Amino acid sequence: MSWFYLFIAAVFEVGWPFGLKTAIQSQHKVLWIVFAIIAMALSGIFLYFAQKQIPIGTAYAIWTGIGASCTFLIGVYVFNDALTLMRMLGVFLIITGVIILKLEG
Repeated sequence: MSWFYLFIAAVFEVGWPFGLKTAIQSQHKVLWIVFAIIAMALSGIFLYFAQKQIPIGTAYAIWTGIGASCTFLIGVYVFNDALTLMRMLGVFLIITGVIILKLEG
């Protein structure tokens, strides 16, 4: 169940940068800022539950790795951020590290 909590925490981890970026571009700034704050809180709560069984270093690295990778993809596909070879390599290395940690943890 802890790995499920960690996955949910990572999903909410993506929510707060999405909410903040959307707030910048939206007329409904307060709504999106509240969305980001709720996502931050839920992300932390689910990370707390995940760490009951998963070592802190593993949980934190996977949580941030999934969050960073998914946020990168959202940036590219939703906000038209640049997609360069070096940026893709960086995300590939993050994902590879997450997979290795999951296999070991």
